[in-house]
Amino acid sequence: MLAPMLAFVGNAIPSQGRVRAFWILQAAAWLLWLADQSLWIAYDIFLRKPMPEVFAGDVLLFVAGVPMLAGLLLRPHLQPSARSARLGVLDFLLLMFWWVYFYVYFVECWHYVSKNDALYNQNFDRLYVVEIVVLAIVLGMLWRRRAGAWRRFYANFLGAVLFNSVAFLVENSAVEQNKYYGGIWYDTPYLASFVVLMMVAVSGRGLTPSLETREDEERGSWMRSLAMVAVLSLPAIAVTALFDGSVPAEIVRFRVIVTAVTMFVMAAIVFTKQHRLHQELQRSNQVLEEVSMTDPLTGIRNRRFFAATIEGDVAQAVRAYAEGHDRSTRDLIFYLIDVDNFKEVNDRYGHDAGDRVLMEMSRRISSAIRNSDLLVRWGGEEFLIVSRYTDRRGADILALRVMEAIRGKPFVVSSDDKLRRTCSIGWAAFPFLGENAEAVGYEEVLKLADRGLCQAKAAGKDQAIGMIPSREVANC
Repeated sequence: MLAPMLAFVGNAIPSQGRVRAFWILQAAAWLLWLADQSLWIAYDIFLRKPMPEVFAGDVLLFVAGVPMLAGLLLRPHLQPSARSARLGVLDFLLLMFWWVYFYVYFVECWHYVSKNDALYNQNFDRLYVVEIVVLAIVLGMLWRRRAGAWRRFYANFLGAVLFNSVAFLVENSAVEQNKYYGGIWYDTPYLASFVVLMMVAVSGRGLTPSLETREDEERGSWMRSLAMVAVLSLPAIAVTALFDGSVPAEIVRFRVIVTAVTMFVMAAIVFTKQHRLHQELQRSNQVLEEVSMTDPLTGIRNRRFFAATIEGDVAQAVRAYAEGHDRSTRDLIFYLIDVDNFKEVNDRYGHDAGDRVLMEMSRRISSAIRNSDLLVRWGGEEFLIVSRYTDRRGADILALRVMEAIRGKPFVVSSDDKLRRTCSIGWAAFPFLGENAEAVGYEEVLKLADRGLCQAKAAGKDQAIGMIPSREVANC
């Protein structure tokens, strides 16, 4: 028993992730079996008396199957997504508590509550057989759905488990009939099964998982379904225990209490799972919202983000004017920027080169504005800057800084070619009329900025034109 355990530990050391967890769980199963065997050795050699027919240490034999089954339910052949890994742990806990619950419900009650050797042995044997059948079914399903090295491993593992289980049941039958003694022939197949399992462990060394696909995740839903069956089965079992007149009253009471405690624990796990699902849904929605409001090429905000946030910026500016805030921080200025002669880039160097120019353009504009300003991909080769908490008297300073950032050095369009580009800018401030902040809406101010851009293009490009009320021009 020590040999398979060490073989599984040896597999775990160089592994990582879910595969390492699988090997550790298999080693834990053999550690439990070894602990049970140590109790036999203690009775045989040190105490020199037979092991009691009903013994608390028997739980080690049954519980040993739990980590073995749990390791398989982790599906070690797959590299899970983060979401699948988080939720899979909770499904595993549900199944583990469910399985241990059955042992306490059907077996331990005949040991501690109302001692009955015959029913204890009978229920232990039946439940152990069920455990082996479940283990074999899971291994069979994994074997059928895999290919290559993992398929061979699961097939060998299935054969070794069945061999070991049959050898154990034969030997256990001899123990229950008082026919067993140390060195009897029953030990030979049982010992051979350990050698086979050790060889299976060694054959699995170096196995690596493949990336979990959507199809694999859908196939993994059977584990989640089984976990839900585990939760829903408890009330039915509790009702059955209440109306079971074939067992003593103290057994009924014990089973109801055990069921109630298990229901409480499993309900807590389900609550945790639902909480995580809710958090997962919130994160997914946030990611989707972020993607929907981001330009996929440049990584800056798009017009949808502008539409979702501009009302707040406009309201802030209107409030700043109404409350008489400092003039240097109360304006909202829109700058529409268009790359000059951009069509030539696409026509001469191709659209990939044009995309690279746009990405570099957005980076340079971002470096020229403040953190509080908003940069938007307005469409095509047009960008929009929303400069917040600023002063229209210095609006031309930002425009000049942006133009200098763009014309300052050439753009790399290929490994051999570089070219220089300029931009034209039209800008307008909101509120357009300071004495009546709500007289002209921000949509009209945007149109004025666009008109300024058109005039800058018509006037020869590589310049910025701002649209302001005529009386402000007279005052300048």
